[in-house]
Amino acid sequence: MQRILHTPEGVRDIYSRECEQKLALQDRLHAVIRSYGYRDIETPTFEFFDVFSKEIGTIPSAELYKFFDREGNTLVLRPDFTPPVARAASKYFLNNNMPVRLTYLGQAFVNNSSYQGRLKETTQIGGELMGEDSVDADAEIVALAVQMMLASGLKEFQITLGHAGFFHALAKEAGFDAPVVAELKELITSKNTFGVDKLVSEQTVGEPLAKAFTALTGLFGTEEMLARAEALTDNPQALSAVARLREVWETLKLYGVEKYVSFDLGMLSRYMYYTGIIFRGYTYGIGDAVIKGGRYDDLLGYFGQDAPAVGFVVVVDQLLSALSRQKAVQETAADRCMIFYDKAHQAEAVQRASGLRASGKNAELVRVTSGRTQEDCRNYARSADCENVIELF
Repeated sequence: MQRILHTPEGVRDIYSRECEQKLALQDRLHAVIRSYGYRDIETPTFEFFDVFSKEIGTIPSAELYKFFDREGNTLVLRPDFTPPVARAASKYFLNNNMPVRLTYLGQAFVNNSSYQGRLKETTQIGGELMGEDSVDADAEIVALAVQMMLASGLKEFQITLGHAGFFHALAKEAGFDAPVVAELKELITSKNTFGVDKLVSEQTVGEPLAKAFTALTGLFGTEEMLARAEALTDNPQALSAVARLREVWETLKLYGVEKYVSFDLGMLSRYMYYTGIIFRGYTYGIGDAVIKGGRYDDLLGYFGQDAPAVGFVVVVDQLLSALSRQKAVQETAADRCMIFYDKAHQAEAVQRASGLRASGKNAELVRVTSGRTQEDCRNYARSADCENVIELF
């Protein structure tokens, strides 16, 4: 039988220095989200298929890793943390009138194309604020996202803020059916102005509404953009979405993070469960967003508890890749020590290592043998970037 040494497409091994950097990054992000009062939760790596069904509006079925249990139930490796956390919160936490803050860290699995090196397994850390429908909650989540980006070591990044309700209000007013809405969302997301104009012209809508859809591809920028959005429509729901963004913006000023935030009303998510604000975090050196989030006030109702909620997720692998390309990865603490020894100094080596470990340092014992010379050990320390070396010969 041929030995299998490589990994399947879309997954990879992470080891040595990169793995240490990733774990250190996760620790920093976790510390920030815990500082806001979010408490840890772990949900299963796989769930019943219904948790990610089409009605809930998460990842398309074709991109799910599906399998069966002994009873014939269809199970799914989780592609998205929000539905499982919503399920758990509906069962255990939403039993009073107080907000629930939950954070999680784990792996998510999406069977997408590996084109341009996209991973099918990613590490994600995020937070969900449930039972709170206020502007304060929206602003807290966005401000927390900014603080986590800063804690990661990023200096140049932008959180782009939109509102799912603006587009959906216009689409409902136009009376578009689901296939047209789906195609229109794709065109607007890709900023295909000509495609939007052509598709809308094929429908029966008035000129002002048609112009509003076409304008969505360019409706991004600073706070002044919100006034342009208001001038496009008199739809009450659409105007309410813009008003919400204004309120969130004013609250973000209290956090002092407004310089990291811009607006884009043409930013539409593939997750159908978003009902309010949506946002993504971008930085240079990588094409995809490193952070994604939004408000989903209807999702918990699928699990038996009607409650508003807003949340976000950081894709740790994407973030670490961006930091690496920007040469902004924070090095791990230099608390490692290697102790090289021969047989005659074994007792002393073990005693020294035990003392270092008791003081909180990492101590690695390496014995010199007939097949492993002193120079081999020194080369090993250099290759591992370990400068703290004790030689007992």
